[in-house]
Amino acid sequence: MSADVSTARCFVPYPFVPQPHASSGPLAGVRLAVKDIFDVAGYPTGCGNPHMLALSGIKTDSAPAVQALLQAGAQFVGKVYTDELAFSMNGKNAHFGTPRNGGAPDRIPGGSSSGSASAVSNGLADLALGTDTGGSVRVPASHCGLIGLRPTHGRVWLERVMELAGSFDTCGWFARDMDVFSRAGAVLLGEDSAPLPAQPRVLVAADVLALLAPRVQAQFGQLLDRLDGVLGTPQPVKAAGPSFDALYWAFRHIQGYEAWRAHGENISRHGFQLGPGVAERFAWSSTITPQQMEEHSAVRRTFRESFTRLLGQDGVLLLPSAPDVAPLLTDSEQSLEDYRNQAVRMLCLSGLSGFPQISLPLMQLDGAPFGLSLIAPPGSDRSLISYAAGLMHVCA
Repeated sequence: MSADVSTARCFVPYPFVPQPHASSGPLAGVRLAVKDIFDVAGYPTGCGNPHMLALSGIKTDSAPAVQALLQAGAQFVGKVYTDELAFSMNGKNAHFGTPRNGGAPDRIPGGSSSGSASAVSNGLADLALGTDTGGSVRVPASHCGLIGLRPTHGRVWLERVMELAGSFDTCGWFARDMDVFSRAGAVLLGEDSAPLPAQPRVLVAADVLALLAPRVQAQFGQLLDRLDGVLGTPQPVKAAGPSFDALYWAFRHIQGYEAWRAHGENISRHGFQLGPGVAERFAWSSTITPQQMEEHSAVRRTFRESFTRLLGQDGVLLLPSAPDVAPLLTDSEQSLEDYRNQAVRMLCLSGLSGFPQISLPLMQLDGAPFGLSLIAPPGSDRSLISYAAGLMHVCA
């Protein structure tokens, strides 16, 4: 499916500034869109918020991740919208609108990398940079029918990129085509420090599945049946220790504490007018104490240890990328917040551990895209992409 620029509503209407790019290379001819929290030379960095846009000024240098893709031959086609300060998951920006979900136009695109997923799913870009702190690549990828990766934490450059929560922030990307996706991975990731074996040990997050609706469980089971010849006999495991509630609150408190330290001064000094959901999250974040931060950081350390033991150096954990297909555009703010809270319980496994997670467009419900996710040990990102490519080939 494709749409023109005005229909997709994904590109920020800045005056276009061409970016120099290599005439040859692994990404030659690939159209690149960039989330508007990355600096791009000649542009402001608006971060989905009018106050941040006013404070930005025009940047003189591009973020290293952007520059690396341009040097590999990618052709910049524009900056794209983001949820406000990247602190949301639904893609509905109160100031600038909602980019169109090219995979399900009556549904939200997911966020915060909403414009990135919209540009690729509507055929207006072949590749788009996004970021993932709490799910901001994985959720839009699932909602819009795309391939998306949250890499090992700290593996891809985040210089000259707006910070939300530094111990969770990652630079990810989207594509429709696995070959394009893999070539971008080679540019951004370099070589794996801990590659997966050719036949990894396959695990299924049984406790995650138990949280989901029967229809979602059934669709996931049907996909595993289709992949039986590749996966072998996946082992059901409990992924969330000590509990989903403990992990949920650990993630929320650590993210909130760091987000307020990144943005609280500006929000208070300049009286930022924040949209629904974002305003409430920042208000709550402002109340988190250092003691709470330390208590929840201890939960994170304990979980990382148990998750590391579970996956070892050869395990790949399978689970749906999100609780369900994208909510409808007409759903209430409360319904969207409930969906977000359910999603965080699944998404925080990768966030709290720092492990890479890829979402693949291999399922469908109610005529809408729905992603399969694979989580692998840290430092295995490129071999994870290769393994995921094999699954995509089987389902083609």
